[in-house]
Amino acid sequence: MKRIVRIAAVASLAILAALPLFPEGTPERTLKEINVSYVRSPFNLPQIVMRKQGMLEKAFSKAGVKVNYYDIDSGTEQAQALAANSLDIAGVMGDTSVLLAAGAGNDIRIVGGFSRPANMFSIVAMDGTMTTVESLKGKKVAGPKGTVLHQLLAAALTAKGMTMDDVEFIQMDIPKSRAALLAGKVDAALLAGSATIKTVEAGGHIVVTAKGLISPTLVTVARGSFLRDHPGAVETYVRTNAEALDWIRANLDEALAIGAEEQGISVADARKLWDWIEFVTKLTEGDLKTMADDVGFMVDNGMMQKRLDPRDFVAGSALAK
Repeated sequence: MKRIVRIAAVASLAILAALPLFPEGTPERTLKEINVSYVRSPFNLPQIVMRKQGMLEKAFSKAGVKVNYYDIDSGTEQAQALAANSLDIAGVMGDTSVLLAAGAGNDIRIVGGFSRPANMFSIVAMDGTMTTVESLKGKKVAGPKGTVLHQLLAAALTAKGMTMDDVEFIQMDIPKSRAALLAGKVDAALLAGSATIKTVEAGGHIVVTAKGLISPTLVTVARGSFLRDHPGAVETYVRTNAEALDWIRANLDEALAIGAEEQGISVADARKLWDWIEFVTKLTEGDLKTMADDVGFMVDNGMMQKRLDPRDFVAGSALAK
């Protein structure tokens, strides 16, 4: 009897494997390629593993869909690419970037959770006398505008009775911010993940982290029109990301070695970053509340012009049941 059950199970799997990825008559059957971002920083290990293992290409190969990866770490640049229809899915965007994009009228949808990395984001300085947020007053601070790091700076200043007007904020992406700090061209930099670790190893120090100031959430985002036209493709992407996370948990040592090589750091540092991050695939009601609170904060601090409800652009499938 058990043998019959096993044979039936194998037969069922064979039938499923023979089925097309997207059913006849669906918009997916017209899809020839999918454009997705590759976001390796601050330490997005599921993204790294998914690409290095060719998992997304394998998932779409049965449907004959070509996967085009674009290296974009900036949430703002991903939002611009989505708005320009040159990107279908943004693998990892900070909720701050998503809120700002949605507030600007961009047709985007959060389709999955990615991580809660409060310990990953920090303000870093080289000058040993700059050890407090108050010491940033009148200083040059470099970092990516319209991101979680931008929100961190605003929140840190607000907590000390200061505003963004109390610093000279210079727009730069993370690598350029770090380079400017090391070169002495700015006094502090907004950094994350391995960039923070490398800067500390080079003699810098952390002034403050996001923990206790903001609760950053990283998410996966799709163009609204792409989600409406190709829901199966979006589902395939989200499922593959979840499979990458499952593989990491089952093969952590191998995954950390892959991540360390990609980031140019030691395996020990990769493990430290892994421990700093809570990786997820779904959002909770708590995450939505945090986003709503973030909207209020950004409106009050002039980062957004109007209030919005995060529920209006979160796909139901992205929420934990």
